[in-house]
Amino acid sequence: MKRVNVVATFIAFILFFSFSSGAYAVPPFNNLEGVGGVAFNPLAYPADSDGENSHLKIGDTDVLGKPRFGAWYVRLGETKVDWTSIGTAVTFLKRLEVSYGFQTINQSNAPARHKHNIGTKLLMLPENSFDLKFIPAVSAGAIFKTTNPTGFGPSSNGQDFYLVATKLITQLPLPVLISGGGLATQGKVTGVFGYDNKRQIVGFGNIDFVLPLNLIFGAEYKQGPRYADWKDADYYNVHLAWTPTKNLTLISAYVNAGDEKSTKRVGLGNGFVLSAQYAF
Repeated sequence: MKRVNVVATFIAFILFFSFSSGAYAVPPFNNLEGVGGVAFNPLAYPADSDGENSHLKIGDTDVLGKPRFGAWYVRLGETKVDWTSIGTAVTFLKRLEVSYGFQTINQSNAPARHKHNIGTKLLMLPENSFDLKFIPAVSAGAIFKTTNPTGFGPSSNGQDFYLVATKLITQLPLPVLISGGGLATQGKVTGVFGYDNKRQIVGFGNIDFVLPLNLIFGAEYKQGPRYADWKDADYYNVHLAWTPTKNLTLISAYVNAGDEKSTKRVGLGNGFVLSAQYAF
């Protein structure tokens, strides 16, 4: 009961200040795999594609956006997992995002694993297309992954393909970002434990409230794939981001990566997440 009261007080505190001033821009950030998104999931928006952060223009054409960098630290206490990630993304012509993420996963009584992620994302339908305010941004993307060593699984390489729609709703008292999509994946724990020969389709979603005081409060969910010999747990997190400047964002989160004691699904337990994001 005490924990529920603390959470309720925190939410009330956030909502109390929600009408006092405006906040800076919403995501995307560099997610754990370097892709423009939140933590687990991609968003349809390419990183820094609004034209305000152009690195190279030819006439009125934004050829190359300025890059975005992100760093993550995940600590899962029950399984003693330290998961660190750094990533960067850049956008061409306000449509094509190219990203790279490098991850190191350390777990007690297991060798460290290193994972490389090369991503591409194409904005197929910009938000509010055809002057219709209800049209979301829609993007398709791919992530090419390599893990060394895998420790498990028949392959050390795999690919993810996804389709995602994202909409910022501004007609409410608070701007709300809603995003969801489908992911076709081969990864076991996103590829940390290798890749399956067959692909599974899973769903994912995000909701974020853009608050005054330069705060963003939200949650995200990612379904775990179910292979013939391996079943991942579902993941979710609750996060709070603070953007003290237009360039810098700091994020903290509580994450649940499944029950580590389950015999039916592979889970890594729960813990905390910290991230720093910088957009030039």
